[in-house]
Amino acid sequence: MADPKGFLTTPKQLAERRPVADRVRDWNEVYVERSLLPIISKQAGRCMDCGIPFCHNGCPLGNLIPEWNDLAWRDDWKGASERLHATNNFPEFTGRLCPAPCESACVLGINQDPVTIKNVEVTIIDKAWDNGGVTPQAPDRLSGKTVAVIGSGPSGLAAAQQLTRAGHTVVVYERADRVGGLLRYGIPEFKMEKRHVNRRVEQMRAEGTRFRTGVEVGVDITGRQLRERFDAVVIAAGATTARDLNVPGRELHGIHQAMEYLPLANKVQEGDYVDSPISAAGKHVVVIGGGDTGADCVGTAHRQGAASVTQLEIMPRPGDDRPTGQPWPTMPMVFKVTSAHEEGGERIYSVNTTHFSGSAPEEGQAVGNVQQLHLVEVVFTEGRFEPVPGTERAIPAQLVTLAMGFTGTDVKNGLVEQLGVDLDARGNVARDSRFATNVDGVYVAGDAGRGQSLIVWAIAEGRSAAKAVDSYLSGRASTLPSPIRPTDRPLTV
Repeated sequence: MADPKGFLTTPKQLAERRPVADRVRDWNEVYVERSLLPIISKQAGRCMDCGIPFCHNGCPLGNLIPEWNDLAWRDDWKGASERLHATNNFPEFTGRLCPAPCESACVLGINQDPVTIKNVEVTIIDKAWDNGGVTPQAPDRLSGKTVAVIGSGPSGLAAAQQLTRAGHTVVVYERADRVGGLLRYGIPEFKMEKRHVNRRVEQMRAEGTRFRTGVEVGVDITGRQLRERFDAVVIAAGATTARDLNVPGRELHGIHQAMEYLPLANKVQEGDYVDSPISAAGKHVVVIGGGDTGADCVGTAHRQGAASVTQLEIMPRPGDDRPTGQPWPTMPMVFKVTSAHEEGGERIYSVNTTHFSGSAPEEGQAVGNVQQLHLVEVVFTEGRFEPVPGTERAIPAQLVTLAMGFTGTDVKNGLVEQLGVDLDARGNVARDSRFATNVDGVYVAGDAGRGQSLIVWAIAEGRSAAKAVDSYLSGRASTLPSPIRPTDRPLTV
């Protein structure tokens, strides 16, 4: 193990965030440059190397956490990077974006602060990149088989990299103008700078993966054409159908889905715009939805110079401690303060939006601009949210973003019909325990089949789908690693 007494003698210490007054003036990552390696090494030394490492169970990727904690504590950063990459294609993504179910499952967390696994993970991979330890791993020979991957988010990238390394010729189709999916246009720069995506894409290009951006499968190329050109297809298009809010006034200008708002801010950082076409500058902003996407909208609005930011959530405020109904080692629903929430704004729980009101239409406009959001407090009784009489009120709202989650994969472009794949009751692409659809040679991974989920699940499913595809193409058991066994993953979640 690492330090035998580390969990007794070393207190928990998190990575330091830059001062709020500084970071809201730029779009750089919120954390101070990770250069204090002795501190990270000591934090890794808190790992107890448990007889049964429940952190493995908490991580869908099955990361070998005690092993690379021990190596980091011993300053063997090369060895730690090798163990980290053994199970995870993109630890710099998960180390920044994953909510760390591994830490919720840490045995030390039963009665103390858990090991800061994410901080150790991201330090290992950042140091590996800095030292030139991350290099292309091109296959020794090609199989002659071809695979099309639809979507370049984390699941698509993971599947593509694994299949390329297995010797197959892989083409990734992305309808956006740049590779990365939600990593590129859904995650703000202050959470993960896009240089991390860029250098992974360059590594994959050097390994042989081919990328086709600006191509929408189902429109620019049909599902039938894909089946004719490729030996297998992996659908990794995500769950991009956003949940809407059908209340009076929804048609007013200034009310946008989060995934209409966030990508434009990222495009400013890419140099496509000087200012975002949808900006919070000088406006009263309301974010509907209390999850991570809502927090991303909050942080973006702060950096654009919003006059005020209010985040609404229909559920009650979670408690500060693990609920009794969510015992260790499950991941509990507890109150979180993200970096965006540290920067200001108000969070209101147990409220529902009843309608919007706005200004009269200007000349040439069919509708006016949103000015107020009307809400009411609610209580959850008998399986539904009931309004509390007398609690109706209005708050100023000149920009409203809807961050209420996603309801399934985007089927409007005809891809599902063209490929002939079935959907499940939740609107996701149906698949069996080997990630295969009802169509021979067509597989699905990530949110497109699972529904909206975590980045760590997306990468895990991409790796597992790649293993299944490799077996299908080679006609024998694949040697690619797979973090997910059929018994680990229910078909719907």
